[in-house]
Formats: sequence, C-alpha cells, structure tokens
Amino acid sequence: MNKFFETLKNIWSIQELRDKITFTLIILAVFRLGSYIVLPGVNALALDSASADRKANDLLQLINTITGGAFNQGSIFALGIMPYITASIIVQLLGFAVPYFQRLQQKEGESGRKRINQITRFLTLLITLVQGSGYLLYLKTTPGAVDTTINPSLFWFCGMIILATGTIFAMWLGEKITDKGIGNGISLLIMVGIIANLPKAFVAEFSTQIANNNLILLILEMFVLFFIVILTILIVQGVRKIPIQAAKRMVGRSEVGSGAHDFINLKLSAAGVMPIIFAQAIMFLPLTAAQYVTANNGVESNLLLRLNDPMSLAYNVVFFLLIVIFTYVYTALIVNPQQYAEYLKRSNSFIPGVKPGQDTQDYIDTLTTRITLPGALFIGLIAVLPAVAAFAGVNIAFAYFFGGTSLLILVGVVLDTLQQIESYLLMRKYDGLVKSGRIQGRSSQGITIGAGM
Repeated sequence: MNKFFETLKNIWSIQELRDKITFTLIILAVFRLGSYIVLPGVNALALDSASADRKANDLLQLINTITGGAFNQGSIFALGIMPYITASIIVQLLGFAVPYFQRLQQKEGESGRKRINQITRFLTLLITLVQGSGYLLYLKTTPGAVDTTINPSLFWFCGMIILATGTIFAMWLGEKITDKGIGNGISLLIMVGIIANLPKAFVAEFSTQIANNNLILLILEMFVLFFIVILTILIVQGVRKIPIQAAKRMVGRSEVGSGAHDFINLKLSAAGVMPIIFAQAIMFLPLTAAQYVTANNGVESNLLLRLNDPMSLAYNVVFFLLIVIFTYVYTALIVNPQQYAEYLKRSNSFIPGVKPGQDTQDYIDTLTTRITLPGALFIGLIAVLPAVAAFAGVNIAFAYFFGGTSLLILVGVVLDTLQQIESYLLMRKYDGLVKSGRIQGRSSQGITIGAGM
C-alpha cells in the first residue's frame, strides 16, 4: 500500500503529467454531463419506462450499455461516438482496397493523415444523419417519448441538428484528450460510457444475491470475473517472439554490422477488438429486419427474435463464427509478411535457419496463421461469455461485463493509458507502475520489431 501511495505521489509531482490527467478528467466529466442533457421535446421518463418494458437482453439495451445510458435517456449524446467509429472503420478498410487511400496512409505522411482525418469527419457527419434519423424514428414510435404538441417536421429538424452537433462535439472532445490529455481520447470516451453502468449493475447483482442469501455465489462471481480479466490481459499482451539477427558484412577491410540479436513480435491478437466490432455491426441487421417485418406484417419471426437476443443460442453461435472469420480477414489485411520480409532484407537481417526473401515471407505467414487461430477462438469465447454468465444466473446488466466488447475495450484502454503514465515515470527516473517488466498497451498491432516490445 505504501508503494501505491508513493507511485501516486510521483505521478502528481510531474507537472506535465498532472496537467494532462487533470485535463482528461475535466473533459470526461463534460462528456458524462452531456449524457444527461435531454433532447427538446423528449420525455426521458417515458423512454426509461419503455426500456424497462422491453426485454432486458435485447440489442437496444446493449447499445444503451455502450453509450453509458445516453441512448435510453434521449440525450444529445444518444449516438455517442459510434458514427465516428463506423466512419473510421470504413476509411481504414478503404485504405486496404482503394489506391487513393493507400497513398494517403502510406506515402503522403502528415498531409495524408490530415486529409484522412478530414474525410473521416465528413463521413462521420453523413453517418450521424442516417443513424440520427433512425433514432428519432425510434423516439417517435415509443409511446409518450415525444411531446405530441411539437410539429413533427420541427422536431425532426431540430433533433437532427442537435444529435449531429452532439456527435461532432464528442468527437472533438476525444481528439482534445488525445492531443492535450493522457491516453487515446476516443477510446476513453467509450470506456467511460461503458464503466458508467458498472456501479448500477453491480449494486443490482449484489442486492439480488443478498436477498437470496447467495453471498458465496456473489464471491464466486467476483473471483470468476477477476480471472477472466487477468486472462484477457494475458491474451491481449501475448506475443510470439521470432529471433532475428543482423548479419555482419565486410566493407573494404572493415567489418560492418554487429550481429546483434533482436525479435519480431507476432501479436496473438493482432486484430484486437475490431472483429467484435465488425461482427456486432452485422448482428444489428436482424434487429432492423425484425422491426421491418413486424411493421409490415405484424408478425414477429422466431428466428429474427432469437438473433435479436444477445443471450440466445442462435445469436451466440452466429456471433462466434463471425468473430472467428473476421479475425482471420482483418489479420490478413493488417499483417503483411511480404513487407516485413523486405524490411529484414533491406536492414541486412535474417531469421536464423530461414532463407531471406520468399522463405522468410512464407515462414512469417505460416506462424501468423497458426497463432491467429487461438487468438480468434479466445476473442469469440470472450464475446459469448455474457450469455454464459446470464445462463448461470448473473443479472443481465452485470453479465455484459463478463466479456464481449465491453471487457476487451476496458482492458485495452486501461493498458494503453497506464503505458503512457509509466513512460512519464520512467523518463523522470521514477519507478514504473509494476515491480518487474513493463506495461504493454494496444498501440502496437500486428507485427512489431524491436527487443523488449
């Protein structure tokens, strides 16, 4: 405990780090405050009542969890930064397929990155207009959620402007945290939205288990959750080290090159949380289809209803398979064995026992394929753990924290932020946050080159 307080004192003694942490906390407080500002003409109590009448395990409740409760409150931040995330994913995928975006990302340096940011922001606005229209339609179809005395056209016009402004403002807050604060701003906004629901969910689970005299079961749940978090950290940070060696060569009578040993680190989970985000986007399609079928025929399809239930067997089987598929697809997009084989060749380095060139490329590709399988299976398992927890009797709201997107984002963002804090401590000659080793975040995806990374 003394070590912990000493570390906090060291953190606070670094003025630059103290200013960054303070700035970050203020921005996060502003973001959370905006989550409680309701759209004009919207009755937040009616939305809460409607959400309570719905199934506690439908996809709308999952969206509400990700947005920190803003979705069910009719907030100006009801869409959160989901449009920005969607736009970023689209631009990133275009960077793999469209030559123009490839040039911007790889060859045009800082000017290319600025252009990509501009395109991402513009696309965010377009996506916000589409998703905002759907959200306003949801509000209008919810009994008592919208004041009927307001002109429908005026409500739609004002609502679209406010929702778009809220999303753009949230995106701006995230960028300010990245520039002047500590950690990745967008990721921190997602994390604070998710973690805002944790106290309420824990209190509900605690009250339920105490009321049923199941204190031992509650302790067991905490132990299992702790074990899952530790295992997630191990997988997120797990790497397969490939030793490389710099070759010595003669220039005249002088020997150039030290023959030093280094490593290529193959990430066990190179794709990170992206496969879950892609799969989650696909799983929202049955929700849209179910609403369309119900609105036109008045009949609810049993299959669509099961695919709209994150706790059903059909939903989790499809979700698991999509995650495994997307993990392989995304890893193939971001990990280019040819690029690293050429890098080793240019730097006059090689993998012991493997010929440079095509053999090195095939070797890296084979290893990447092999270690992607356990990573994909683990991510898929994490994604379906909330359903397992709910089946075991855990409260639905609390079960979401036993896995899925929520857990992976929380673990990854915390590791990233702690890694930056530890870097400041080490630069000022203070002890790090851990006794041995170093904290590694998600900043390095795919293949990284360098010892000790």
